[in-house]
Amino acid sequence: MEKNELWSSFEDVDVWIFDLDNTLYPSHCDLFSQMDVRMGEFVSSYLQVEYVEAKALQKKYFAEYGTTLRGLMELHGLDPKEYLQFVHDIDISHIKPDEKLNTALGRLEGRKIIFTNASEAHAQNISTQLGIEHHFEAVFDIYQSDFIPKPEMSVYKKLLIDLDIDPKKAVFFEDMAKNLLPAHELGMRTVWIPNEAHWSHEQSSGDHIHHVVDDLSDWLHELTSNKPID
Repeated sequence: MEKNELWSSFEDVDVWIFDLDNTLYPSHCDLFSQMDVRMGEFVSSYLQVEYVEAKALQKKYFAEYGTTLRGLMELHGLDPKEYLQFVHDIDISHIKPDEKLNTALGRLEGRKIIFTNASEAHAQNISTQLGIEHHFEAVFDIYQSDFIPKPEMSVYKKLLIDLDIDPKKAVFFEDMAKNLLPAHELGMRTVWIPNEAHWSHEQSSGDHIHHVVDDLSDWLHELTSNKPID
């Protein structure tokens, strides 16, 4: 690759949008396994069913509604605040500050935003643990989206309107391929960070994926290292 060839694909970007879980930190941190257990425990307690049945319902709601939370809200009238606080009460102490990512984010000119189906509190906890929280001007979370999860197109449009983003000058980083489709349709550039989970690969074929990245920190380091010096 010629010097600056990679950067040339992004030189006009002025908004850098990042998913949170399994994107800003690598999937091998395995926070989802903790959240998955917590979701099952919450569903079991809330619906007064055995844990095995709760897990089956959890997966069913995730598949049909995009998040377990949305299914519980639609079908059982759940108040989301209690659920989100319970599910995100996990141990993140094993996540270490990511100095390479911190440096790369600092080299990126423009606005940085977290766009997540989780809560802002969870995003703040994770980004602080990583040592990168100061780079982000906003977190567009599940509260901001009125509890409608990605990949609903209306959520992406609300993100653009609420935060005054020109999609033609934005790039979206995400571990779930299907969540990149609306971003592409709106004109954003897209970067997929796959992992071994089957849901990471759903709808992963097609021209809505512009770049595939194994490790966000390494890739952003390469990208910003290829950036021309003014």
